[in-house]
Amino acid sequence: MAPITTSREEFDEIPTVVGIFSAFGLVFTVSLFAWICCQRKSSKSNKTPPYKFVHVLKGVDIYPENLNSKKKFGADDKNEVKNKPAVPKNSLHLDLEKRDLNGNFPKTNLKPGSPSDLENATPKLFLEGEKEAVSPDSFKSSTSLSSEEKQEKLGTLFFSLEYNFEKKAFVVNIKEARGLPAMDEQSMTSDPYIKMTILPEKKHKVKTRVLRKTLDPAFDETFTFYGIPYTQIQELALHFTILSFDRFSRDDIIGEVLIPLSGIELSEGKMLMNREIIKRNVRKSSGRGELLISLCYQSTTNTLTVVVLKARHLPKSDVSGLSDPYVKVNLYHAKKRISKKKTHVKKCTPNAVFNELFVFDIPCEGLEDISVEFLVLDSERGSRNEVIGQLVLGAAAEGTGGEHWKEICDYPRRQIAKWHVLCDG
Repeated sequence: MAPITTSREEFDEIPTVVGIFSAFGLVFTVSLFAWICCQRKSSKSNKTPPYKFVHVLKGVDIYPENLNSKKKFGADDKNEVKNKPAVPKNSLHLDLEKRDLNGNFPKTNLKPGSPSDLENATPKLFLEGEKEAVSPDSFKSSTSLSSEEKQEKLGTLFFSLEYNFEKKAFVVNIKEARGLPAMDEQSMTSDPYIKMTILPEKKHKVKTRVLRKTLDPAFDETFTFYGIPYTQIQELALHFTILSFDRFSRDDIIGEVLIPLSGIELSEGKMLMNREIIKRNVRKSSGRGELLISLCYQSTTNTLTVVVLKARHLPKSDVSGLSDPYVKVNLYHAKKRISKKKTHVKKCTPNAVFNELFVFDIPCEGLEDISVEFLVLDSERGSRNEVIGQLVLGAAAEGTGGEHWKEICDYPRRQIAKWHVLCDG
């Protein structure tokens, strides 16, 4: 049998053929991967996110996750032009097809003659915009300062307002704050951020990010609220609260700004505005309100029944409107907290009706070393809740608190209710 011979030329051709087939395979794989990515991107862009507003942070869209789908505002304006594209009532409509290559919405052009960038606008331009946009009454009410507040400068807030008629969207851009006071005595600086609420419903509460160690923070954050008829803008007001973040305790409140939108004309385009930050309207200790509590001590089962019935004459949380109160109940044994309960939140009322019952097991015989603390708090989404007032019932308590406690000890198994005046928390 003759041996099989292979020439050197045939061996040289094999790597060339393998290389050609590998190149074609690589090109096909890359093309297939790019096609799959394009298909996924196009399918995602057709979905409309189910949110009520869009938060734009320097060109990046951030969608809040904790908003529910309840209706935020009333019916649409019936007097709008009929030839405008129809949008479902109170619906979120994002025109995603008009996005750029980065997925962001294109910026709307300002009117001719208006400054294109807020940074280039001088304070004189801001003041001129205020005079044209705000009525004298609203301007006086929002910028009136007492002699003490004028002496203590809290800085200036710069922002812009705009209404998008095509999408029925109210757009607020928080640009920057200047000249804030130092809340940290050691570093002589602050870690500021801003919370904004749309009044009077207080359903839209948003906040900016925290900027570290600065007294002139440049936020440049845009909040877009959809489904607000233009005719309803005049009935609303904006409340800004300027705070300084504190990692180890409650955030420091620098001040606040209240902007009534009555008299502000947004039909001509974006309006650049600024306002002096004023000191927050702090509650007076004499007006904390009252709390109706019912107690019953069961000596046989060694339990204490606490019923939080009502609260009345609660003060306003601030200029933003009424409080959203709830009551936290803490049970103490020898000055150590052993149990805690809380009621549901009652929205926007100074006279809340709770009618909620709690039963506590007493770890010792008698009530000599037992005390109950009631904290009435104002519920604030996204921040620490503020204490409206405090009440302590126990053997060592003074006033009505001590009297009420003595009665339930003298008359066990009897439900005894009394009104108590709240003190500073």
